[in-house]
Amino acid sequence: MSLITGNGQRNVFLAHLAALFAVAVWGATFVSTKVLLEQGMNAVEIYIYRFLLAYLLLIPFTWRKIFANSFRDEMLFLLCGLTSGAIYFIAENTALMYTMAGNVSLITSISPLLTVLLIGAFYKSERPTKGVLFGSLIALLGVGCVVFNSGFSMQIKPLGDMLAMGAAFSWAFYCIILRKLNINYSALFITRKSFFYGIVTALPFMLFETHYTSPARFLEPDILWNMLFLGLIASLLCYFLWALAMKVVGTVKINNYMYLQPVFTLILAYFVLAERISVLGYTGCFLILLGLYLSEKLGRKRKM
Repeated sequence: MSLITGNGQRNVFLAHLAALFAVAVWGATFVSTKVLLEQGMNAVEIYIYRFLLAYLLLIPFTWRKIFANSFRDEMLFLLCGLTSGAIYFIAENTALMYTMAGNVSLITSISPLLTVLLIGAFYKSERPTKGVLFGSLIALLGVGCVVFNSGFSMQIKPLGDMLAMGAAFSWAFYCIILRKLNINYSALFITRKSFFYGIVTALPFMLFETHYTSPARFLEPDILWNMLFLGLIASLLCYFLWALAMKVVGTVKINNYMYLQPVFTLILAYFVLAERISVLGYTGCFLILLGLYLSEKLGRKRKM
């Protein structure tokens, strides 16, 4: 909890590091999830099991407070779980069944830009500066370069692309809702409530699955270690750090780190899967870092 107490500049620095770490881990989840899918697990059960593990481990730290302060806030937590969990992950994973991975990666990476635009629409006094928008667009261009690192193979496939766009909007709405809840609730409480409602709203999707993983298979190393990574690190730790970072720094600036997710995926794929990084990939990494720098520097005129 040291991110929200003590020296202000130190807290901001730690918040940025926390967001950077979370995005780096989320970039690695694509590889980890792919391993589980290759082991025969379906996308819905991977999501439910990873968040159920994280939720159960959170209960001992947050059991004293069960419900939100009001029915309205409880419904906001429901929306948090829906937008950051069931809708986002299931839409993203299902999109991969109907369109190319490059399409999904590129479309879902526009969520920081959507967050900036939605905040401007909902809060007239906090419309983004031209500098923030310019930096975001530069970073988005870099994301496109990283996605097309292996070649230009993007195709228009309406159903999958619409699902990916739905996932991007879902994450943007989650960040805006989280912005409201951060005022009155701790990051631990927010994380636990979001996980609970994310699991509950995803359960109906299990009815449409035709096969489920046998409990005995969870002792197999490939499944065990990847589920522990997804549940403990990518879900429990990273969602907690993300909520803390947004509380300290703000929604727009922290959400811009999402542009870095394809970069970390690219780097991990190079070391783990031996995938080549082209000149276009390096160019994309540079543009993303440049866009984040411009968004931060030019956006200081107006605190988000």
